[in-house]
Parts: sequence; C-alpha cells; structure tokens
Amino acid sequence: MVLKETIKKMHGMLSSMKKDLEKAEKGNRAASQRVRTGSVKFSKVSKIFRKESVAAEKKGGKKMAKKKVAKKKPCARKPCKGKTKKTSKKSKRKKK
Repeated sequence: MVLKETIKKMHGMLSSMKKDLEKAEKGNRAASQRVRTGSVKFSKVSKIFRKESVAAEKKGGKKMAKKKVAKKKPCARKPCKGKTKKTSKKSKRKKK
C-alpha cells in the first residue's frame, strides 16, 4: 500500500468504528462485536502505516518536525568526572 492509501483506509476504519461505538454504547451487541474485530484490523493497518511512514521519511518524503531537546547545564557544585584531586603520600601518612 502507498502511505496515502493507508491513511485513507485508517480514516474510514475509524469513522465506522466510531458509529459502531455509539451503537454499542446503547446496548447493541452486534455493534460491540464489530468494534472488537475492527480494532484488531485497525492495529494491523497501523503497523503497516508505521512501516510506510518510516520508509517515506528515509526517502525524503514528508518531513516530521523534530522536537527540541533541552541542553544539560553544567553543575558548579559537583566535581567533573575523571578529574579527581590527587593527594600526596605525605598527607596520607599519620603523624606520630
């Protein structure tokens, strides 16, 4: 499937499931069954969508907006890793 076709299929499935959910809420058992089977089918189509969208992104298709990541600020109180203060042997010896 092409990405656009998959998206259209997902929209159609969601709209039909929404209608059946409203009927199931009123107590229609057949509509409840249709929603359950529809949700399984929707999960399969969503996996296909995931694969197609990743492939399209790698090819240079639709570009998704990247989230901004906050940079870590250096902490002045903690010593840096790997840079420990070395003490001399004389200070380690006990005075008599």
